[in-house]
Amino acid sequence: MYKRALAGYETVLGPDHTSTLSTVNNLGNLYSKQDKLKEAEKMYQQALVGREKTLDPWSWHTSTLDIVNNLGKLYKNQGKSKEAEEMYERALAGYETALGPDHTSTLSTVNNLENLYSKQDKLKEAEKMYQRALVGREKTLGPGHTSTLSTVNKLGVLYENQGKSKEAEEMYQRALAGYKTALGPDHISTLCIVNSLGLFFSFQDKLEGAEEMFQRVLAGFETALGPDHTSTLSTVNNLGNLYKIQGKSKEVEEMFQRALAGFEIALGPDHTSTLSTVNNLGNLYKIQGKFKEAEEMYQRALAGFETALGPGHTSTLNLPPI
Repeated sequence: MYKRALAGYETVLGPDHTSTLSTVNNLGNLYSKQDKLKEAEKMYQQALVGREKTLDPWSWHTSTLDIVNNLGKLYKNQGKSKEAEEMYERALAGYETALGPDHTSTLSTVNNLENLYSKQDKLKEAEKMYQRALVGREKTLGPGHTSTLSTVNKLGVLYENQGKSKEAEEMYQRALAGYKTALGPDHISTLCIVNSLGLFFSFQDKLEGAEEMFQRVLAGFETALGPDHTSTLSTVNNLGNLYKIQGKSKEVEEMFQRALAGFEIALGPDHTSTLSTVNNLGNLYKIQGKFKEAEEMYQRALAGFETALGPGHTSTLNLPPI
């Protein structure tokens, strides 16, 4: 439909008419959703050149900025970080001028930049963007809106990666309290924050707090998603790893065996999540002195990772020697 409309607009109105260029941009969006990234890039660039012909190339017209932002997303998906950053920064400057610093389009571009900076390990720049997005969303949406809370949670992740444990916990606790109020204690989004807190407590050696969080997540996922959902099974695995640290050998084995049986059904015997659990069981059996069972698990994990990822992959190379 878009191709047909584009051909018609080009014939009747010309290649640089706003209706033609809007259709070109829409085609770019469609190709992007279909993962046809080369075709999408061609459409976005055509639309941008057309807009820049009819408008000042550095004008802050929102239709031009939308295309610039789309190109930023595309470049990010293509792994072209430098080009993505250039597009996002141009879009951000334009939206700020055209719409103001707290408009949703401006804040959406701030969000795009913060995600890009995080991926590039530019943590200071990412923190600046997250804090700015948080202030903007608090103003426009309120402190309890889920978009605001999502930014709070992302700040928690960033602070944790920066080693700012106190600030990270504050953000996680704030996000958790907000989601409980906005969505209820058993909503998936709430449970995901509980899970983040469980992992955070694990890394902080706050094992009782971690166990409490993981058990709460497990009960919630079992109710909301079912006992064999991959999110439930990942939590089972997390509990197994925690029990291992606590020296609860019996509980560890129960968790890992449950996770393994579930992953085999949900993902298949050769999926990396299944194989990681196989390796976890091997480690446990080795600690328990069950060397025959440990060797069986290690052999299975090694064969699986070599097939799935190749013998030179880090996951394969990091397996313990048999």
